[in-house]
Amino acid sequence: MEKEQSILDTIYILYDSFFEQEKKIANYILHHTKEVVNMTISELAEASGTSVATISRFCRKCNADGFHHLKISLAKDAANSATKVQVSNTISRKDIGQSLQNILANKIEELTQTFSLINERELEKILQAIEHAGVVQLVAVGNTIPVAIDGAFKLNEMGISAVAGEIWETQLGFTLSLKPTDVLIAISNSGESKRVVKMVREAKKNKVTTVAITNNLNSTLGREVKYSIQTATREKLFMDEFCFSRVSATTVMEIIYLLLATGREERYASMTRLESLIADEKF
Repeated sequence: MEKEQSILDTIYILYDSFFEQEKKIANYILHHTKEVVNMTISELAEASGTSVATISRFCRKCNADGFHHLKISLAKDAANSATKVQVSNTISRKDIGQSLQNILANKIEELTQTFSLINERELEKILQAIEHAGVVQLVAVGNTIPVAIDGAFKLNEMGISAVAGEIWETQLGFTLSLKPTDVLIAISNSGESKRVVKMVREAKKNKVTTVAITNNLNSTLGREVKYSIQTATREKLFMDEFCFSRVSATTVMEIIYLLLATGREERYASMTRLESLIADEKF
């Protein structure tokens, strides 16, 4: 089932595109969502250390008609989460127990949002493309490389030829060899990695089917690919200047893996064969 993107999701997605003053507003809203619902625009400007004009610009960037519209959207988000366990958005080694609860609650929300944002029809087309691919290349740079490598392992495990690498130049070289029957899956949280976008553009020259796993469907990467799966993140609740989570992207690969494997005896057989070979290496 598909779900309309919430205002908080929009703020997370657009965060890296905000100017410094706009980030102050975003940070305040993310940490004081319920309080903002009852504030005037002047009060938020004072609390966040910004100006009324900056808040108005911020609202427009978030596709809100104005501050009143933004508050209504925040109130809806708060109402939707009213039945959830209320926790703070801070973590500290001085209170590990509460910190664990905070992290868990936000990771659950991260995954819940990721699942709800998936376009089912788009996902089915992606699954069909992978099923009929000669080779699937998963590309990533930096912190998302482990997601690509894990995804390639999962596909190979079920008998679907897949490749991923750690060196960008090697990845790019392989991309140039792809054919129209192949699939390239690009993984980038921001969707603005120049290296990832470059590989996608080269793949498109060879008429390769391109797929993105990204937080931002309106990013450069999101606009370049044929199909997309949107992920969500909640990392900024804990780290204002750092936004990275492999959890949602890894979960998307897990979804693809499970849906491709289900009901396919030949894939179960391939997985069983690999597991038996691996088992010989264990004590």
